[in-house]
Parts: sequence; C-alpha cells; structure tokens
Amino acid sequence: MPAKLASFQVRGRFLTVLALRIDTDSPDDPFYAQLDEQLHKTPQFFSGAPVVLDLLNVPGLSDDPDRLRHLVENLRGRDLRVFGVQNAAGLDAAALQALGLVPVSTGRDAPLPREAAPAPAPVAAAPVPPENKVIHAPVRSGQRIVAEHGDLTVIGSVASGAELVAAGNIHVYGPLRGRAIAGCHGDERAHIFCQSLSAELVAIAGLYQTSEMLEDAARNRPTHIYLEDEKLRMEVIA
Repeated sequence: MPAKLASFQVRGRFLTVLALRIDTDSPDDPFYAQLDEQLHKTPQFFSGAPVVLDLLNVPGLSDDPDRLRHLVENLRGRDLRVFGVQNAAGLDAAALQALGLVPVSTGRDAPLPREAAPAPAPVAAAPVPPENKVIHAPVRSGQRIVAEHGDLTVIGSVASGAELVAAGNIHVYGPLRGRAIAGCHGDERAHIFCQSLSAELVAIAGLYQTSEMLEDAARNRPTHIYLEDEKLRMEVIA
C-alpha cells in the first residue's frame, strides 16, 4: 500500500507567559484601579502576552467558581489573554473548562519520577553545534527574535514591547527596554549582557524579574545578569 503522509505534526515549543499573582480574596474597585494604572504605565509589557493566574495566596477563589469567573471576565475585558491558572487545587477539570482555563504547573516543583528498573543506556549522539544568531539592527516594538539553539546578539537597541529569546546567552549592544529571556530551555548557566538596562522583563531558565523589581543601581547602566542560588543577580559592568 502507498505510504500515507501525515497532515499534521505535533512539536514542542517554549512560551513566554506572564504570571499574575492575586493577593486579595475579593478583587474589588481598588484592585482594578491599581491594575488599570499598571496597564496604562506599561501597555507594551502586557500586549499579546499569555497570562496565568496564580492563586497561591487566595485559596478562597479556588473554592468559588463564580468569583473566579468574574475576575477572569474583568481581566479579559482589559485585553489580558488569561488562559490558565496555577495553585488552584480546589477547582475541578469541569469548572476550569467552563472558564476556558487550563491548569499550569511551574515545572520546578519536583523531579521526574524514576523508572523501577534502569533503562538501557542510549547510544551517544553527536553533539549538536550551537546556532548562534546576530542581529545587526535595532529590534522594534512587537518584534520577537529567537535563537532556539544558541546565543543571541543584538547590535543595536531593543525597544519596549520587543522580545528576545535564546537557549543560551543574550548580548545587547545598546539599550535593553523590552523583554530578554535567556536559557529558555532551562540552562541556568545562561547570562544576559546589555549596555543600558531598562528592561520590561529579564529571565534566565524561567526565573524572572519585571521592570518594577530591577535593582536601582543597575538601571540605565551596563549590566551583567546571571543566576546564583536560584536568584537573579545584577552586576553593573564598570
């Protein structure tokens, strides 16, 4: 019989997701006023970004689907693309589906389970050489540059609303105002270097800081960002 060609492929992809931690059991007018102020201050930061609700500090919301539905509707009404929740043990699958949400795990809580018996050692494959990428132009708002198998270097500025993603290190020879995500496949040895730090978000191996959390001493300065003891460190380059 003739071979049948598949009409689709299933492929893994990394995704930049913003986690919105809710710290009040009853989101009310002051909550939405604060949120609207943040959205007005940094509109490009949230533009088009998928959002996960973190309910760790508000277990009551997990037990009340009606309140959670009201919250989700209000957030989506503000153009926030809420698609999932984390730390919501009280919600069953049917309630999540009714809200158009999926449960999301951070992926850092526990190691993978061990097999009962060790599997045969695979034949060692030849190492895949890195595919580094160099961009010789400024990165504009709305652009997303990805180096999936290596380092990413930008010779120019990175505008607010732009995003850099790399499996390895990120180098920016200019102001970094957008998002920079290094070690996107979990490489904790990745680094971020920039000539002027005013980023909306920086992340290494899934650990991130937003613009409000950046160290004041490093703002608008040449900066080296790296991971140490599960924390992002920022070192001003003299």
